[in-house]
Amino acid sequence: MRQAGRYMAKYRALRQKHSMLEAIRTPELAAEITLQPINAFDLDAAIIFSDILPPLMGMGLDLEFVKGVGPRLNNPIRSTYQIDVLATPPAAETMAGTLGAIRLVKPELEARGLPLIGFAGAPFTLASYAIEGGGSKTYVKTKTMMYAEPAAWKRLMNKLVTVVADYLAEQARAGADALQVFDSWAGALGRLDYMRYVQPYNRALYERLEKTGLPVINFSTGASAYLDAVADAGGDVVGVDWRLPLDEAWAKIGLERSIMGNLDPVTLFAPWRELRYHVDDVLQRAAGRPGHIFNLGHGILPETPVDTVRRLIDYVHERTAIRAMEAV
Repeated sequence: MRQAGRYMAKYRALRQKHSMLEAIRTPELAAEITLQPINAFDLDAAIIFSDILPPLMGMGLDLEFVKGVGPRLNNPIRSTYQIDVLATPPAAETMAGTLGAIRLVKPELEARGLPLIGFAGAPFTLASYAIEGGGSKTYVKTKTMMYAEPAAWKRLMNKLVTVVADYLAEQARAGADALQVFDSWAGALGRLDYMRYVQPYNRALYERLEKTGLPVINFSTGASAYLDAVADAGGDVVGVDWRLPLDEAWAKIGLERSIMGNLDPVTLFAPWRELRYHVDDVLQRAAGRPGHIFNLGHGILPETPVDTVRRLIDYVHERTAIRAMEAV
């Protein structure tokens, strides 16, 4: 889920030699990191190593990853003028490193019979980073601009739809087999604001992505209270976090849709008996229906024990194999 390898010793060793942006921008490094978990575990798919924020750099924002702090935008959006001068350059020019990494790993993954997932950030999450300048607990600056400057907000979101749609389409052309959209900060909103200020732009994005012909995963965190509205925006698969039991989440999005999730990443720090209890709960709620992709409910944490990851993956394969045999 999300950033491949960051809980692995090989990844940390590589990152000691290379910055985050260097790793993302260098196709050979990004390809190597993408394959690290594939080489270590019996996973069913790979996700390209990158981050949701680099496309903002092509638009004119100054991004850096600060050790111990995380991503920081050094020229955050504070005025409508800054929105108006944001560029929307083609991803083929601004994201060549990630696209090159996809082309590099594709033959290796095809030889193993594994699909590759490409991804990007959703417009609201990217807008929030751009306005806040980094992480936030309150999103005061983002919401203030959203409420006070609705016309400027619309211009910003439309630009982000253009950039994200083009970037994901280029990932599809480079060889991605599926696409995922991360709206990691959607849970900062209530239903009313989500419907007014986010859903129309997500819907426009998913409509554009239909042209790629690839399955698209619509993933948000903290949005259980309006998961139906999130699902209505589009996507073939709806990714859900751990805050709502899987069967209840599936009922909200519709059983005809595929669902991805939804183990709490922190359960991987629990004793095996407790972790197994949580895994069994997810699988029991999926009830063997087709269309369930077992995954974490958000990104794997850097301190996660590697042996636990391996044991979890093997256990899920074992349980699903038994269920398949029982269904015959």
